[in-house]
Amino acid sequence: MTTRPGERRFSFSVGAWRWLWLSLGVIAVDQYTKTLIMERFDEFESLVLLPVLDLMRLHNEGAAFSFLSDAGGWQRWMFIVIGLAVGAGIVVWLRQLPAKGRGLLAAGLALVLAGAIGNVIDRILWGHVVDFIRVHYQEWYYPAFNAADSAITIGVGLLLLDSLLDYRRSRR
Repeated sequence: MTTRPGERRFSFSVGAWRWLWLSLGVIAVDQYTKTLIMERFDEFESLVLLPVLDLMRLHNEGAAFSFLSDAGGWQRWMFIVIGLAVGAGIVVWLRQLPAKGRGLLAAGLALVLAGAIGNVIDRILWGHVVDFIRVHYQEWYYPAFNAADSAITIGVGLLLLDSLLDYRRSRR
C-alpha cells in the first residue's frame, strides 16, 4: 500500500516500537509472579529465602512506600489514572524515538511502562498492588516490592544513565 505525499502511514517499524516487547515480557513476568504468590501465600505469610530476603505477600493500597495507603479508597482510581496517563505518554515517546541509536532510553522507557501497567492491572483487578519481595537487615526492613516496582527502578536508572551520557556527548 502506497501513501500520498504528506500522508503518514502507521507502522510498527517506525520509532522504538520493538521495545514494547520488553514491556510485554516484564508485564507477563510481573503478573505471573504475583499470581504464584497469591496462590501459595496468605496475606502476611512469609518464607525466608536468605537471612536478608523473604517472600511475603503484602497488599499495598498506596503508592511507593505505601504513600496514601490509608486514604480511604479514592487513591486507587487516582493511581490508575496516573499509571495509564504515564503509560500513554511513554508509548507516544517511544513512537517518536528513532528506531536506532536510542536503545538505552527506549529500554528505560519500556521498563517504566511495564512497571506502571503491571501495577495498574493489580489496582484494577484487586484494588491494591501485590508486593512480595522483602529485604531486611536485623530489625530494619525496606518496604516490600514486586517485579513491576523493580522494572520501574531499573528503568529510571537507565533513563538517568542515558541523560548523563547525552550530557557528556553534548559537551564534547
